[in-house]
Amino acid sequence: MQIIPAIDIIDGKCVRLTQGDYAQKTIYNENPLEVALEFESIGITRLHLVDLDGAKLGKVVNYKVLESIASKTKLSIDFGGGIKTQDDIETVFNYGADLATIGSLAVKNKPLFFSWIKKYGAKKIFLGADVKDEKIAVGGWLETTNVSIYDFIEENLNEGIENVFCTDISKDGLLQGPSIDLYKNMLAKFPKLNLTASGGVSQLSDLIELKNIGCSATIVGKAIYEGRITMDELRSAIEDLRI
Repeated sequence: MQIIPAIDIIDGKCVRLTQGDYAQKTIYNENPLEVALEFESIGITRLHLVDLDGAKLGKVVNYKVLESIASKTKLSIDFGGGIKTQDDIETVFNYGADLATIGSLAVKNKPLFFSWIKKYGAKKIFLGADVKDEKIAVGGWLETTNVSIYDFIEENLNEGIENVFCTDISKDGLLQGPSIDLYKNMLAKFPKLNLTASGGVSQLSDLIELKNIGCSATIVGKAIYEGRITMDELRSAIEDLRI
């Protein structure tokens, strides 16, 4: 299982929100590149970079941060937040992202999203499924749809999607543990799904449990920045536990 640290960006700075609430913002570092370099130094190979300004405005904003990290590290970067148009996704790839992270658009504009899968290939798309009570949420979690997470996954798998990350809104940023039962149910229904867990990770044992139930990767954010999982523990997890 791959560990994917998250760097969330507002005004070019590394921040974290609680349950997606912009009013509950903590700045952890003024320079996201420093954070990325530190992750790379302990053996991390993948980064989840989120443009929160872009997510709020509906267009990519912090592409210069992407460019800086992509040009000065060897990290594989998935970048999301505000990718709504053809120009947005081209910008993301042109400035160094290996994958484009798409969430709300996959619900609100299926024809465009499916065209991107065909144009760029499934390996270049990282589908985000934000969930509340097993229903898909969109628009920065402000709107819950009637779309079942299972129907959503099935439809996108049929279109060729390979990589999905799922965030349980009720868990994100609270450091109370991930949604193990949700992920178990998803993997039971879709055993070949490359599922990345996201939200709620609070300690190293959470990573081990997610690995054991079959998750392909886990995105970790606040637990690292709050010191619940130390950089030494991350290094050991990568080296000793092979996760």
